[in-house]
Amino acid sequence: MNAPMSGRKAEAARNDRLIAEAARSVFVAEPSAPIAAVAEAAGVGISALYRRYPSKEDLLRKVCADGLETYTSIVRAAVEDTEGDPWEVFETFMRRVVEADTHSITVALAGTFTPTQELNAAAENSGLLNVELMERTKKAGVIRPDVVHADLGVIFEQLAAVHEGDARRDNELRQRYLTLILDGLRLPPTTTPLPGEAPTLEERGRRWIPKG
Repeated sequence: MNAPMSGRKAEAARNDRLIAEAARSVFVAEPSAPIAAVAEAAGVGISALYRRYPSKEDLLRKVCADGLETYTSIVRAAVEDTEGDPWEVFETFMRRVVEADTHSITVALAGTFTPTQELNAAAENSGLLNVELMERTKKAGVIRPDVVHADLGVIFEQLAAVHEGDARRDNELRQRYLTLILDGLRLPPTTTPLPGEAPTLEERGRRWIPKG
């Protein structure tokens, strides 16, 4: 059993969590935002932030590393599920990734910083898990044979582009269109009832209203 953290360590851990959460929210919404915007969103002093993350690049790496860790844990769970129905395992993996919204980070932040060797190694490991899952799903004969593991990232990024300004509604719509995509991937062909309601013209039109 781990001993409880001291008050100072507990506060530092809390601040680190708040900073990481704020950095994701701020930079995914606006990659060019200054580091001070993260401190404000986290409710911590700028000096506390700089003690943990000396530069904006450090914060960007943290956001991407956390997202990659989440994604890797999801694909690893799918790879390790060798007893489940192959299609259900693959579908659950796809839906969990979309729900976790890891690829909004990729869409917003790819190319905005220089990855470390550790981050590149973690990405390579994640890619190997993708290959293993895809090959096993193909071997089971439940997915189109012409789909490759590299297609998955493009699919996830397309779905991450769905933004209606409300996290619950965004996820509902993403799951709706993921269902269409999954039906296109599955063998034999399937027509699955679509979850959620289709977007209204009013929802689609809100994107054109100036903010602020």
